[in-house]
Amino acid sequence: MPRPILATIHTAALRHNLARMRRSAPDARVWGIVKANAYGHGIERVFDGLRGADGFALLDLHEAERMRALGWRGPVMLLEGVFEARDLELCSRLGLWHVVHCDQQIDMLAAHKTHQPHRVFLKMNSGMNRLGFSPQRFRAAWTRLDALPQVDEISLMTHFSDADGDRGIAHQLQVFAEVTRDLPGERSLGNSAGVLRHGGDPAVRADWIRPGIAVYGSSPDFPVHDSSHWELQPAMTLSSRIIGMQMLAPGDTVGYGSSFTADAPLRIGVVACGYADGYPRHCSTGTPVLVEGVRTRMVGRVSMDMITVDLTPVPDAGFGSDVTLWGRGPHGAVLPIDEIARAGGTVSYELMCAVAPRVPFVVGE
Repeated sequence: MPRPILATIHTAALRHNLARMRRSAPDARVWGIVKANAYGHGIERVFDGLRGADGFALLDLHEAERMRALGWRGPVMLLEGVFEARDLELCSRLGLWHVVHCDQQIDMLAAHKTHQPHRVFLKMNSGMNRLGFSPQRFRAAWTRLDALPQVDEISLMTHFSDADGDRGIAHQLQVFAEVTRDLPGERSLGNSAGVLRHGGDPAVRADWIRPGIAVYGSSPDFPVHDSSHWELQPAMTLSSRIIGMQMLAPGDTVGYGSSFTADAPLRIGVVACGYADGYPRHCSTGTPVLVEGVRTRMVGRVSMDMITVDLTPVPDAGFGSDVTLWGRGPHGAVLPIDEIARAGGTVSYELMCAVAPRVPFVVGE
């Protein structure tokens, strides 16, 4: 039989989370964000769960081609726009909307020969200081785009840097509102944290929201709020099984570097999961794990193919027992991916995107 590690994508959870975001912004349309291969879940695997979105947003042309191959005929947007002039040919052929965030992209559009004008989203750098025109240059960029016959409708967007933290979004909202006050076009501002924490403000909801991580069941402001607080469900479960057991005497150590020492008799289980599967190597003793739906802890270091877990809370567990690394466990138990990410000194986004190619995926409800 194959090695027992498995990643399961939960279609019903994706539908639930998408609906949850709609409830926070009932007057807005929703982009389904499927960049980075749908946050590691797989574009084709999440499509049925997210087909209720009003459009899909992603990064590269190959991902856009995959969306069209799935039969999606609605809006598809390139969140970073085009990278070279010939990309506009495929935008024309596939009917893609795209972000414009720099002068070079406007230059490419001005030189592009097309019979079908493009729908673009002009991006403002309102404080994130990544992509986008500064507030001082935003209107000039809009004027250039508006004069081009290659451009049809111009929508306006920005991205929040601190929607999940204490600084908040007021400073960016103010800049965006002042600069765009009399400009026509739809607006898109709200990311996951913006919508869940600040969605009571109509300016945040605007015309389009762009929820990413929340759609996949992770809290955008963990540990201030966990996923259950926001009524989100995990869209991915990483599970495995116990493939061996050891009895430790007091003073015995576990794994490389002998980083864990038993202070009492201890039964441990060896689980088929390691950093070569995408489990974070920096997790250490105390990282939560579910065995047969019961919460316990990892002990020792993560190795390439295995971790070891304390079986004290699960005396009946043994060879073949179910192990949940994150996501849904047996008997209704849930282990939020955010907890594992925190134990590994990272964020849930990285864990989702880092599941290794050797891990098989299945799609379920």
